[in-house]
Amino acid sequence: MEETKQGKRALTTTENATLNKMFWLSHCVFLGFNMTKMEANGFTLTMAPAIEEIYHDDPEGKRDAYIRNQAFFNTHAVAFNFIAGMTYAFERDHKAGELPAQTIDAMKVSLMGPTAGMFDSLFFNCLRVIGAGIAMGLCAQGNPLGVLLFIFIYGVSQSVLKYILLRLGYTLGASAIDTVFESGLMQIATKAASILGLTMVGAMAATTVSVPIAWTLGSGDTAVAVADLLDGIYPGILSLAIVLLCMWLIKKGARPMQIILGIVAVALIGAFLGIF
Repeated sequence: MEETKQGKRALTTTENATLNKMFWLSHCVFLGFNMTKMEANGFTLTMAPAIEEIYHDDPEGKRDAYIRNQAFFNTHAVAFNFIAGMTYAFERDHKAGELPAQTIDAMKVSLMGPTAGMFDSLFFNCLRVIGAGIAMGLCAQGNPLGVLLFIFIYGVSQSVLKYILLRLGYTLGASAIDTVFESGLMQIATKAASILGLTMVGAMAATTVSVPIAWTLGSGDTAVAVADLLDGIYPGILSLAIVLLCMWLIKKGARPMQIILGIVAVALIGAFLGIF
């Protein structure tokens, strides 16, 4: 492994093969997930090719590396790869005697929290909402492309970024920490993703949640639709009320399936009584 003029690690054939193996294994991030160590099993599995490569001639070092990477670990599945790449670089430096083992543990602990917040905002609150909004619109029209687009926008994008970040974490090594945190990029990206995600949630609530009230006040030419009257006060007020009610129920501990079944029951009863 050599250093380029830009300070990045130049990949050898062996390192490239190891990173490819780590990439595919990283999709098992939730393998053996448990509430004690969370993603530790998946992280150890992902690190296995790197540990086998680095410590192939050092059985004791290999044992210590496996134990070290079995420590508690939890972050977003995409940020997982960035930290795994950095751990690969740090393990190599440790084997060369340039880095104490405690630094590897400290790096993982210090990064998993901030990266989880950043990537949760980006993927859960932003891309997932955008993908679901597009997919729901197409599926409502009977277009099967809606399902494929959701998989591509939310699923494939994660896999592509996992591949890039794994290599980026390895080639940048320790310098990645200084670059990300000193530039303030982490805080900016997290806040921007959160704002965009909340905006998309608001847009979806207004465009996909519909409460078709069939009631009217008066009769004949003087009849006024209750739905039009409410929209005149505040456009989409019933849709907003339903969304806020669901949020309140979730905060009170209601399960999503219970809320869905409740909405279906109310809709069926309301349709039978002529309310909807």
